[in-house]
Amino acid sequence: METALSRMPSSFPNRTTGFQGRIAEVDLRLLRVFAAVAEHGGFAAAEVALGKSKSAVSIDISSLEKRLNTTLCHRGRSGFALTPSGESVLDATRKLFDDIDSFQKRLNEASGILSGRFRLYLPDTIQIHGETVLVRAIERFTVHYPDIYMDVRSATPREVEFAVINGSATMGITLYPHQRPEMQTTPLFQETASLYCGQRHPFFSMTDEEITRAHLTTARMIEVSDATTSPRWDELRSEMNFSAAADNIDSRTLLILSGVYIGFLPDLFAEPMVEEGRLRRIGFDGLALTNSFYLLARPSQDSEPMTAAFRSVLNEVSR
Repeated sequence: METALSRMPSSFPNRTTGFQGRIAEVDLRLLRVFAAVAEHGGFAAAEVALGKSKSAVSIDISSLEKRLNTTLCHRGRSGFALTPSGESVLDATRKLFDDIDSFQKRLNEASGILSGRFRLYLPDTIQIHGETVLVRAIERFTVHYPDIYMDVRSATPREVEFAVINGSATMGITLYPHQRPEMQTTPLFQETASLYCGQRHPFFSMTDEEITRAHLTTARMIEVSDATTSPRWDELRSEMNFSAAADNIDSRTLLILSGVYIGFLPDLFAEPMVEEGRLRRIGFDGLALTNSFYLLARPSQDSEPMTAAFRSVLNEVSR
């Protein structure tokens, strides 16, 4: 039976060292380090993810190269890049860990235990406040299934969807409901966002009545996702002076606090800064946006037990 181990590249030069058809725990550790370095695009970027110093990471990669008797990557002033052998080893490594995960899941299913890595991707625009359905679901899910390894990651909304589609994510939170038959979409919650300016902005000292439509449409504004909507906003969108873009809430807030731009922020997120006098809500004719969040999954034979269990817990806490 072919496995990821047997698919390890056979094009390496003849050697007296290497896996020699067997793999040890130390090899798995070194391969995990190599995969992290490759996925983060270099040694320095992988330091935080691995919790190791750059020199320790370098030593591990050198050890793996000696085990394989090949050069896996170029590093130096010209930057980090995988060699052709490195690309082949990375591909085989990913397949190997997928095989190991599948093997573990099947063993656990046979014994009635649900375990493995549950990769939940969240959009980096989301803010979780209070006792939301998602917070309660994660609590109950991890209490009921203590052998589950929760792996929560942040990405742009489009990257979240791509991760679910290509199988990198077990489930994801998205702003866009999908109607494709291979996708399962569950409504989660809604979030209200209002328009804000910083204390350095001219609008900060003006009353809502003084801020006219002409003021609003000429102000420099941060781009807004096309997934957000409201009747008032749909009417105004085409007139706005979009002058900046920000992929997540922190960068959007930074632009607003600069006093140059206005932009939308979730009300619960902005409230503390409003109380501190750093932000001001612009209440133009009740203008606000509604973001609807959905749980997205593409169940496979391997992920189906976990996605089914999480969806069941989600239904329980939603009642």
